[in-house]
Amino acid sequence: MSAMITLKNVSKWYGDFQVLTDCSTAVEKGEVVVVCGPSGSGKSTLIKTVNALEPFQKGEIIVDGLSVGDPKTDLPKLRARIGMVFQNFELFPHLSITDNLTIAQEKVLGRSKDEARQKGLHYLDRVGLKAHAAKFPGQLSGGQQQRVAIARALSMDPIAMLFDEPTSALDPEMVNEVLDVMVELAHEGMTMMCVTHEMGFARKVANRVIFMDKGAIVEDCAKEEFFGDIKARSERAQHFLSKILQH
Repeated sequence: MSAMITLKNVSKWYGDFQVLTDCSTAVEKGEVVVVCGPSGSGKSTLIKTVNALEPFQKGEIIVDGLSVGDPKTDLPKLRARIGMVFQNFELFPHLSITDNLTIAQEKVLGRSKDEARQKGLHYLDRVGLKAHAAKFPGQLSGGQQQRVAIARALSMDPIAMLFDEPTSALDPEMVNEVLDVMVELAHEGMTMMCVTHEMGFARKVANRVIFMDKGAIVEDCAKEEFFGDIKARSERAQHFLSKILQH
């Protein structure tokens, strides 16, 4: 089975500082991979290299047969095929929810206004927010804005979704409404890479867990192994797990 996303020995520097060191992993079609680890371990940088939001200096990334680092690769087109959901929603505050959902479909995919609107509202309904189509982002709660951001990404018919700490900017009571949508997507077979601290989510839907520390992938194993046999984990992962699993 060929992987949807493959990273081979990916390294990245900011000046003299190495943020990623020889990172290799593969994500199969329909697989849900959770990337976790302490702050500053390179998690967000890693998933941003997948759709070239972060350039990398060494190694290779292949997404659905396309080389991300190849100068000939059409990056806007590639990004259109990989949904990205950020920590801070990244919605256009001056556009209505409907326009937020349709603008990229029209500009990047060349869809007609009607088709883009129909598709956008379909996904808005799916995340439970159809009644808010005419509102502006500022009129919605953080959790609702993040669900709009997910609907926007899905409107592009992505082959995979990347989530960069999608719940970390939310109030605790809003976290579950976003995770519920993500769980549903996972159950439907969406290929997903999620940077998250939500270990309950990881236990529920992840196929694999990648644990990073200091820019390197320290663990890359099935979730049953990661959470089940803690003693077999690296010292750094054990320390991380002991901190987050005692709550």
